[in-house]
Amino acid sequence: MNISIIDYGAGNIQSIKFALERMGVEAVLTHDVDQITQADRVIFPGVGQASSAMKKLRNTGLDQVIPNLKQPVLGICLGMQLMCHTSQEGDTKGLSIFDVDVVKFSDRVKVPQIGWNQITGLSSDLFKNICDQEYMYLVHSYYAPLCEATIASSYYDLQYSTALNKANFYGVQFHPEKSSVIGQQILSNFLQLI
Repeated sequence: MNISIIDYGAGNIQSIKFALERMGVEAVLTHDVDQITQADRVIFPGVGQASSAMKKLRNTGLDQVIPNLKQPVLGICLGMQLMCHTSQEGDTKGLSIFDVDVVKFSDRVKVPQIGWNQITGLSSDLFKNICDQEYMYLVHSYYAPLCEATIASSYYDLQYSTALNKANFYGVQFHPEKSSVIGQQILSNFLQLI
């Protein structure tokens, strides 16, 4: 299987590659449009600030490529947030794959949320063989509210989306590559999606 991890200068890209290697799966880090469009699976990771990440995508033309991909695509953390309509972080216009606006947690809670949190309401083959209320690792100050695309949620100040799906596009707020065997199962499930 040909797997491309989109390399656009955002953090945490190598840890995804290493997580796949631990599963015996080879992936290529690339910003090459042909390589990405011809891949069987595409992973769109990210750690960092939304507006600077979107600027990097625009500078490489990937902002036009990603929304038109036809194969299964998995956005992780900032990658998922950039797949949304907008983000309050840096007043950023996203890729508008998911029709939801990313907002900041309120002052009632400490941000960023760092650590393990339960995911509930699992409603996708992305969560095959995973029990409701499993714990996943998260680091974020902004979140996607519950919406039509929500396929999993968590509670931190309020119930919010921890996973989204629309057609061939999937997004997870948590870090499967840092979430032990459950995260590994999610990556495996993604690779098996039809």
